[in-house]
Amino acid sequence: MKKFVLPFAILSFCFLSSISQQVRTPAPSPPQTIKQDFGLSSIELSYSRPGIKGRNIFGYLVPYGKVWRTGANSATTLTFGDDVTIGGTKVPAGKYGLLTIPGEQEWTIIITKQLDVTNPSAYKQDQDVVRVTSKVNNLPFPLESFTMIFANLTSSSCDLQLIWDRTVVSFPIKTDIDTKVMSQIDNAMNKDNKPYFASAMYYLDNGKDLNKALEWFNKATDADPSAYFIFYQKARCLAKLGKKQDAIAVAQKSIQLSKDAKNEDYVALNEKLIASLK
Repeated sequence: MKKFVLPFAILSFCFLSSISQQVRTPAPSPPQTIKQDFGLSSIELSYSRPGIKGRNIFGYLVPYGKVWRTGANSATTLTFGDDVTIGGTKVPAGKYGLLTIPGEQEWTIIITKQLDVTNPSAYKQDQDVVRVTSKVNNLPFPLESFTMIFANLTSSSCDLQLIWDRTVVSFPIKTDIDTKVMSQIDNAMNKDNKPYFASAMYYLDNGKDLNKALEWFNKATDADPSAYFIFYQKARCLAKLGKKQDAIAVAQKSIQLSKDAKNEDYVALNEKLIASLK
């Protein structure tokens, strides 16, 4: 009988190993990668998302006053496609680690050159690129999964929010797009195919020379006399210059062109603009 025991045990082990290799279960802290268009490039965030699962989180599972990987499993990383500014410090384009030191009232946010910190003992402060502090805000309800999102997006700034349980902290990220866009406009205006409309829009929406913007809008409408959307933006420019009657006349022209193109959205936009000028 004993001579059958060993072969049976080996067969049983092989069978169980085969079954285990075929079973796939969900990750307890699923990884997530977010790529957010930002400025003239993008930011990519990679992290893992642990859940509360009935546990006490901050001050317990995640101790106060100690470096936290800011997630689970692998190190959390941020990749900037362009130079950014965090806490007044310029951070060159590239890939960085994101670490935090949670506190009851305030967190320390760390952008580091280290890309592999998964426990406090591996952290080296001399590899810090920048440190900023963030006050703790409280949610009225718990959020089960650790979540990070890019919020309050503008063309040149955003906030990275860290949310878990009832805790929210965030820090701002900024980028200088004005210098680059103005340089692009200057270079493009020295070429044959001049981007009059796009350049005029940037001037209009970013507090630049409105008279120059109007000049470019005029050239854009001359090149495309049926472009109702360009006439609408030209009317906006005239309104900002204080030329109300001219703005109304151009908006009315845009309304007619919008109706011809069967675009009721621009009809409504122009009517709203006209109403605001009367």
